[in-house]
Amino acid sequence: MRKIVAVLFAAVLAGTMVSSLKAQGHQTYDVVVYGGTSAGVMAAVAAKRTGASVVLVCPEKQIGGVTTGGLSWTDIGDELKDRIIGGYTLNFFHRVYRYYHHPGAWKQQALSDYQEEIASTDHKILDNDSLMWTFEPHVALKIFDDLIRENHIPVRVNRWLNRKTGVRKVNGRIVSITMLNGETYRGKVFIDATYEGDLMAAAGVSFTVGREGNSEYHETIDGVQLSTHHQFPDGVSPYKIPGNPSSGLAWGVSPDSLLPEGHGDKRVQAYNFRVCLTDSKENMIPITRPAGYHPNWYELLIRLIKAQPGQRSLSDYFIWSPLPNRKTDINNNGGFSTDMIGMSNEWPEGSYAKRRQLFKAHMQYTKGLLYFMGHDPRVPDTLRHQMLGWGYPKDEYRQSGYFTPELYVREGRRMIGDYVITEHDCRGTVTVTDGIALGYYNMDSHNCERIVVNGMVKNEGNVEAHIPHPYPISYRSIIPKSRDCSNLLVLVCMSATHIAYGSIRMEPEFMMLGQSSGTAAALAAKDNVDVQNLDYPELKEWLLKGGQILRYVRNRQ
Repeated sequence: MRKIVAVLFAAVLAGTMVSSLKAQGHQTYDVVVYGGTSAGVMAAVAAKRTGASVVLVCPEKQIGGVTTGGLSWTDIGDELKDRIIGGYTLNFFHRVYRYYHHPGAWKQQALSDYQEEIASTDHKILDNDSLMWTFEPHVALKIFDDLIRENHIPVRVNRWLNRKTGVRKVNGRIVSITMLNGETYRGKVFIDATYEGDLMAAAGVSFTVGREGNSEYHETIDGVQLSTHHQFPDGVSPYKIPGNPSSGLAWGVSPDSLLPEGHGDKRVQAYNFRVCLTDSKENMIPITRPAGYHPNWYELLIRLIKAQPGQRSLSDYFIWSPLPNRKTDINNNGGFSTDMIGMSNEWPEGSYAKRRQLFKAHMQYTKGLLYFMGHDPRVPDTLRHQMLGWGYPKDEYRQSGYFTPELYVREGRRMIGDYVITEHDCRGTVTVTDGIALGYYNMDSHNCERIVVNGMVKNEGNVEAHIPHPYPISYRSIIPKSRDCSNLLVLVCMSATHIAYGSIRMEPEFMMLGQSSGTAAALAAKDNVDVQNLDYPELKEWLLKGGQILRYVRNRQ
């Protein structure tokens, strides 16, 4: 009898341990995706649809990255008519269309009014193929949630990788990853879908941060660049007391000297928040003075306004893009705007505590900027009056105080793989044969530093360079060198130079790369092969079957 009881107790204990392990995330999957960005969501969906078991592990509290975090005026490039966006990404925009096709979606304005509002812009709202390219943040979140639910994908949010000891590797392969809360996820293949490349770095994969010198890859617009765009006009003083160097530098101006053009450094382009506001009084929360408000942070903005007496519209100082239901997607514009220039360099490799500190600083800066524009008596009446007509929407970001929880991390670490995408790929002078998506946006970098040049304040780092046509992105650019890791795919912090990455770093691009990487991971898990040895023709067949567009055809009918 005692023996039977002991056996039963052992069985119960074993069952309890298994249940506990499952509850804590100690499970094995074919594919483990780390990062809840739009790329991570699409990677998880693609892996599941390719037949793999998959889990999506997210440090974020909500999925979708900046696509659900305020970047709602989609950067689609100039080649949309040729349908270079395909697959699950195109389906996302079909779903946006279907959502807004119902009259019930239009609570604060009519669809016809919105169409008229943006008729002068370069965006088609509802095009002939039932696609829509602008959306409210909560609509994007709903669509991603629907994709997760429809594909029965387990999602674990607010899970943070133990970056010191949380990656276990055996013979060059990741066996498991462990979170700060102790949860462990085992898998055959892993995907890093974070904006920073935390899993990649913790796994010992080669990477870089910052800007390459032009000479490193024989480029022409990498490294230090002093542009006239998003720039201060000549004559604006960088000193606390205008014209007096002994008074010290105004807030936000770096003491560093301007390096030669094309010189490499460790700076990354500026981050900001893509701000969602509304002018609907029924749906508005007023913009109030934020905690930690520092009006001296905006001294250079006042000098910029004085130097531009003819510019008295909010659109002169912000990119103010209209969204459905009388909302906005606000982005940086001009010499002083929402970009917190020079304040992002410590983010990519920073500890979680450092990132929280930088996040708070960016939020204080942005909320303070909005308040400053509406309340500081030095701001011209016309600008203040316009600003006071806007506030935070009541129906967005309720869980985070009606302000986006997602900082726009435009550039983190970048992997150094066997193939590095460069300016030459973007310009079409080099063409790969193992494409997994098409790049199509201009080579684009926001400013990286604010410095003194000839006694004047100047921004440095802005690049906006046209590309002649869409180009294929190599599969090799999302896989590490085989000696670094044989079962990891890195799709956001991919292998590219700073300036080439500036062309790829668009959210639709990340979604397309997500589908391709999820498909590749599932196939590698099924075939039990290293990601470096995956059969590309098989991958290509699966991608084409999934609607991906891998080759640009000019004037496609």
